[in-house]
Amino acid sequence: STMPLPFGRFAAVLAVCGAFVAVPSTTGRRRSVATAALSGLLFDCDGVLADTEPNAHRPSFNKAFAEKGFADVWDVELYGELLETGGGKERMTAHWNSVGWPSGYESEEAKTALVKELHLRKTAIFNELIVSGDVPLRPGVLRLVDEALAENVPVAVCSTSSEQAVSNLVRVLMGQERYDRIDIFAGDVVANKKPAPDVYLLAATTLRLDPASCVVVEDSSIGLQAAKAANMRCIITKSAYAYREDFSIADTVVDDLDAGGASPPSVCLTPSHADVAGVSLATVRALAATPAIPA
Repeated sequence: STMPLPFGRFAAVLAVCGAFVAVPSTTGRRRSVATAALSGLLFDCDGVLADTEPNAHRPSFNKAFAEKGFADVWDVELYGELLETGGGKERMTAHWNSVGWPSGYESEEAKTALVKELHLRKTAIFNELIVSGDVPLRPGVLRLVDEALAENVPVAVCSTSSEQAVSNLVRVLMGQERYDRIDIFAGDVVANKKPAPDVYLLAATTLRLDPASCVVVEDSSIGLQAAKAANMRCIITKSAYAYREDFSIADTVVDDLDAGGASPPSVCLTPSHADVAGVSLATVRALAATPAIPA
């Protein structure tokens, strides 16, 4: 298979980067369509923009369970296992399918109603945590977003989390001006959630992007699988649950967008994975122009 190139060796392909042409978007915003290597920069939300899974989503689920009078408590390790299922409603359903549903929720209608109710409450609790300022953005996120927006590179956030939660996080942590220029594809906007590629393909179709020239920033193996199945390049930024993940098909793995590096790696990575400097827009452009690691 093709070996991923370290960003330090990408300089030779930077010359392929070209101009961008503004065109009207279907959302009413002015949208830029790439005419050269980098078509769009797509971010996952949880674990990529902020390390929300263990410190915001998990306690929000637990508080919602407690308010309902349920004994379910998702500790850090269990939640890591549950993250193998994309989507909060799907995660609760998978959990109770495994351990048994609470008493009184035997019918499919009752199960669906319970999951919907709890997910709405959990999202409200999560949004309160985000507004409180207790959950910061990860290093390098604002810098890379600003570099992309300054050059009119389309930026989107593509997540299995609810649209309300993702929109609130982007608006509160990044500010209204950035929020107005970032497209969000989240929650039930697609029927098949990650590891299915649907949310990334929807973003590409809606924003008129070439999937093969898009770069995705992810933190999980299911997100990585989704990006690769969409025929996109994928940078992994290692988050709290990286020790559980297999990132061997990633094009690049970094500790975070500022620090770069992936040492010591959590899985058996090729040498070039560990030879990565901080991630800039120039290095993202270069990655978009190199052969992808096959899924």
